[in-house]
Amino acid sequence: MAAAPLYCVCRQPYDVSRFMIECDICKDWFHGSCVQVEEHHAVDIDVYHCPNCDVVHGPSLMKKRNNWHRHDYTEPDDGSKPVQAGTPVFIKELQNRIFASGEEILIRMKGEQVTPRYLERHGFNYPIGVTEMEALGLKLPAPTFSVKDVEQYVGGDKVIDVIDVARQADSKMKLSEFIKYFTKSHRPKVLNLISLEFSDTKMSELVEVPDVAQKMSWVENYWPDDSFFPKPFVQKYCLMGVKDSYTDFHIDFGGTSVWYHVLWGEKIFYLIKPTPANLALYEAWSSSPNQSEVFFGEKVEKCYKCVVPQGTTLLIPTGWIHAVLTSQDCMAFGGNFLHNLNIGMQLRCYEMERRLKTPDLFKFPYFEAICWYVAKNLLEMLKELREDSCPPPTYLVEGVKALIGALKTWLKREVTEPTSEVPDNIRPNHLMKELTKEIRYVEVLASGSNGCAATRSTLERLCQARRARRAARRLREQQRHAPKVPSNLDILEQHTREVLKRLEVGPLEEDPAFCAKVHGKLNKVSTASAAAAAESLEDNHLRLMLVNGRIIRDRPTSPSTEEAIQGMLSMAGLLCSPKPEKVASSQEPWWSSPNHQGNSSSEAWDNQGLPSPEMDYQYCDPSMSPPLHPSKRHAPNPPPISNQATKGKRPKKGMATAKQRLGKILKLNRHSRKEDGDVFLKGKKNICVFVTRHFWAVEIGKGVFRKKKKKERKNRLPGDDHN
Repeated sequence: MAAAPLYCVCRQPYDVSRFMIECDICKDWFHGSCVQVEEHHAVDIDVYHCPNCDVVHGPSLMKKRNNWHRHDYTEPDDGSKPVQAGTPVFIKELQNRIFASGEEILIRMKGEQVTPRYLERHGFNYPIGVTEMEALGLKLPAPTFSVKDVEQYVGGDKVIDVIDVARQADSKMKLSEFIKYFTKSHRPKVLNLISLEFSDTKMSELVEVPDVAQKMSWVENYWPDDSFFPKPFVQKYCLMGVKDSYTDFHIDFGGTSVWYHVLWGEKIFYLIKPTPANLALYEAWSSSPNQSEVFFGEKVEKCYKCVVPQGTTLLIPTGWIHAVLTSQDCMAFGGNFLHNLNIGMQLRCYEMERRLKTPDLFKFPYFEAICWYVAKNLLEMLKELREDSCPPPTYLVEGVKALIGALKTWLKREVTEPTSEVPDNIRPNHLMKELTKEIRYVEVLASGSNGCAATRSTLERLCQARRARRAARRLREQQRHAPKVPSNLDILEQHTREVLKRLEVGPLEEDPAFCAKVHGKLNKVSTASAAAAAESLEDNHLRLMLVNGRIIRDRPTSPSTEEAIQGMLSMAGLLCSPKPEKVASSQEPWWSSPNHQGNSSSEAWDNQGLPSPEMDYQYCDPSMSPPLHPSKRHAPNPPPISNQATKGKRPKKGMATAKQRLGKILKLNRHSRKEDGDVFLKGKKNICVFVTRHFWAVEIGKGVFRKKKKKERKNRLPGDDHN
């Protein structure tokens, strides 16, 4: 491949990120930084001579100014063309215009009064002026903070976009170059810096946004940490403008609300209410070819002038059309935020930007993506409000309706415009269906009841719950990578799996080493762990579990259940005998004791549902079992039982199978209500009995027998679904 052509005195290839200028003599290209020509100065050069040609042909020739009211000041001043926005003539005329007083629409409040609760009750539809900063939550540097301090904290090499006010055009330059311009006494041009976002710099530590903006912000509340899209940073801007800087009428990107605080200097805002008529006029004016020649404030019914002096904070709601004049050198801080109060207006402003083909640089970053995240979170909020029987506020219902319509439009548009911003973890069609269902439920409820709307405390509680769930998810992710310490239940489960595995491959064989390990682990459980196990028992709907070889349960089972279980345990040869130190002879079986006659084994439990101290379930040799009928006695040397070996074979006459015996026991208790979640675990005979509302699941030896129960739909509880 041919080598890339080299340019400039530095003999470097072309770099799209660096400004370059062509010499009109030698036709070579030069980096502006190499020949000391700034981008905003290049437009003033008529004929450029590079350093080499400058020696022979003399210095570059500059353009001649012919007017003070046009963006192109070389046009002849014949009085035939109107004044354009931002020019010196325009600024003078603007200062002489008469406007309605901003006090007509400005709400004066103290910092402690500007809260999300106040805005949700009274709406955020008019600008708010705050002069007493206490309790507003806004943290800023001292008024002595200078532009040189900004350079120190942000870095002079940061490339920024500045606006040439007289031409209403932007250009790039380094922050250090702008600071040099700002500190000069003679400024040949009016440059304005309004897009310095410093969230990723050291200066971010000096500024904290107002609490109301932080708590209501979509980005701060709904943007997930694991999002594929980069998080938008639009909350912290530093604005530095010299006298006579002017920004023409506009709506902040995405219909965001905005907060401004003038640290020193003064700014004048020209505000227009976002009525449907004014928005239609604004869209027509923005798309007109002579936009800069028409002062939009004259096209509407009323335009309000609001002066913001040093130390004042101004909050502008969604969709308000405004222009800004810097009446004296000024430094201000500000930020943008989306919120739930004006979702419909935010979406309308975004669609207007699309129709006007606004460049992505001047739009809210990943606006559609954050709307999907918000829709997912609002669905959870609506469900929680419904569960609490608390109707959502009207602004939220109307906002969700507008959001559903916008999401449907964006999905249809993806067919022709495959620039999707739908997050991967969101199912769009399912999400819109669920949102629509919730809105219909709210509408039906509103038509049939007079319930009060959700209060701020309820919404705050829901937001806190969502934040807690997000924190729990992050904690689970961290624990997922951390080494896991097996619990007693894990050890018991492992033991059960090993036993069942041996049952599948051959006869029942005990592994002394493994059993010793398991019993050793179980014996180390402390009293505290036993209490914790009993506490977690309630959440899991388990009635019995093993701790230190003992069975703990939270409530006694019904007599019918106990009778059925005792029958199965008797068949398995599992005994419930007193501890050796409590009885005279440990060899005497428990069923032959005098206290047992006529009583069920449920009497072994105390009133709290816990086993008596002197009672304990123990494994017993089958020879210790009560006498059986001769037809049901075990063979002297029974062969190993195998499901495959016995499959399809009919048992001998008079020999009832375990399944038949169990069926007879369960038949007696078919109409008795069993206690949900009763679990009995016994290891030697591998008998597991699970008693739930819906079925018995009994495992004996190597076979599993399930007996379904009739569902009791009338008495079914929501918590029974997992059983």
